[in-house]
Amino acid sequence: MPREIQESRHRSVRYLLLAIGWLSVALGVIGIFLPVLPTTPFLLLAAACFVRSSRRFYIWLVTHPRLGPWIRDYLEGQGIPLKGKVYALVLMWASISFSCYLVPLVWARVFMVSSAVLVSLYILKQKTLPNP
Repeated sequence: MPREIQESRHRSVRYLLLAIGWLSVALGVIGIFLPVLPTTPFLLLAAACFVRSSRRFYIWLVTHPRLGPWIRDYLEGQGIPLKGKVYALVLMWASISFSCYLVPLVWARVFMVSSAVLVSLYILKQKTLPNP
């Protein structure tokens, strides 16, 4: 748990971050059941929003018995489970390939493939946790 949790001083910013945080939690939970929607990125976004808007909600999310494990290892620098890496890479490349097939614009294809390569390198560079 970061000790330096400092909420935004602006009430409107806190409310906006809370709204984005709760929307991200909802999308992350839906992603547990829908294989097309990624869970971990949404929960990480929610944690980032909550850390600046509500200490209580941030601690709730990170210590939650079902949602916490999805992000706790990553936040603590422990790494990403092998199953999660494979799942993320396969789904990402499948969706990028399909998108490149649908989009005829060369510059858009180059952008999509470049983004996928960079994200793949980032994922592969992270520590790998053994599957439970």
